[in-house]
Amino acid sequence: MFILASSSPRRKELLAKLIKDYTIIVPNVDERSLNLPPNELAAEESKLKAYAISALYPDDEVLACDTIVVLDDKILGKPADEEDAKKMLRAQSGERQIVLSGYTYIGKGKEITRTVATEVYFKELSDELILDYVKNKKPLDKAGAYGIQDGYPLVDHIEGSYDNVMGLPTEDIARHVFNLR
Repeated sequence: MFILASSSPRRKELLAKLIKDYTIIVPNVDERSLNLPPNELAAEESKLKAYAISALYPDDEVLACDTIVVLDDKILGKPADEEDAKKMLRAQSGERQIVLSGYTYIGKGKEITRTVATEVYFKELSDELILDYVKNKKPLDKAGAYGIQDGYPLVDHIEGSYDNVMGLPTEDIARHVFNLR
C-alpha cells in the first residue's frame, strides 16, 4: 500500500498526477517541536511525519511532505487569523520569497529525503486586493497566507516548480521516488 501522510487536499490532488492508488493517513505529530533553520526545517518535519506513519505501517510505502515559506530569512507559517493573513500578504507585496518543500519517502528498502526550493516573486499588492483575497479565498490553512492556485493576481512570476509552491514537488518526486524522467 502507498500512503500519503498528509491532510492537505492540495497534496492529494498533486499526488494523483503520479500515482492513482494510494491511501491517506494523517500523522499525529507536533510539527512545532522542531527548532531548526529554514533550510533544514521542511525536510526534518517531513521525516517526523513519515517516521510516525512508517512505524505503524512498516511494510508499506510512505510519502510525507512539509512546505514552508521563507521571507527575509523568516518563516511564514499559516496565519493565526484574518488580520495575521493580511499582515503576511502586505509583507510579501513586491518581495521575493522562497518556498521550501521537504519530502520523505520510506519504502521498498530505501529512504529518500529531499528539499526543493522555488523562488516566488510577488506583485505590488493593493490593500483592496489583499482584503478581497482574505475575504474570499480563506488563506488560513496555507503557509504564507496564499495559494498560488487560487486565481488571484498576487504573484508576478516564479522560478522553479509550480507544484512545489502548491505543496508537493511532483517533478522531483517523479524523478527520485518513482524513477520517472
